[in-house]
Amino acid sequence: MGRRPQPEIKERLLDACTDHALEHGLPDRLEPLACAAGTSARMLLYHFGTRDGLLRAVLGHARQRQLTTFGDLLRVRTDQPYTVTLTNAWTFITGPEGRPYLRMFGQLRESAAQQLLPDFRRVATTDWLGPLEEGLRSIDRPELATLVLAVIRGLLMDLDATADSTRTDRAFSDFLSTLEHPDRPRTFNR
Repeated sequence: MGRRPQPEIKERLLDACTDHALEHGLPDRLEPLACAAGTSARMLLYHFGTRDGLLRAVLGHARQRQLTTFGDLLRVRTDQPYTVTLTNAWTFITGPEGRPYLRMFGQLRESAAQQLLPDFRRVATTDWLGPLEEGLRSIDRPELATLVLAVIRGLLMDLDATADSTRTDRAFSDFLSTLEHPDRPRTFNR
């Protein structure tokens, strides 16, 4: 008779593996995850079945953490305008706390890891539309959720490619000012 599954051990291992992957990226081998979790590759396979099963679980767990954290950042707060909420969310997402998620999920766009979560790109986009619509409803602009998301995603790609946080932060601030003052005429410098 084999051992019974022990969900609390599996959860502890998953937390440790997810922490490691967020800090260092997804490894090609199990050993770095096993070392980070204080166990053996054999025990990881026992709990998760295969290397891909473990990586899927790690990505899913990291994604759930991201949804919880970033979703809370996008939540409407009665004591502040939604553009301030978006500014604070941008600062967190592009800062040291948010960058590990951007780095990890950025790997999925460019690597074979995309096979682990084949629908990820679509879901990772549409997941944010609801919270943004709700927040933008507080300033009577829910129809702009797709635009706001596109600007955020584009600026995140720009930041990833150039590491120019001063310029991307300024661009985001300029964009938010169009939400705060939609009737103000715009001038563009060349």
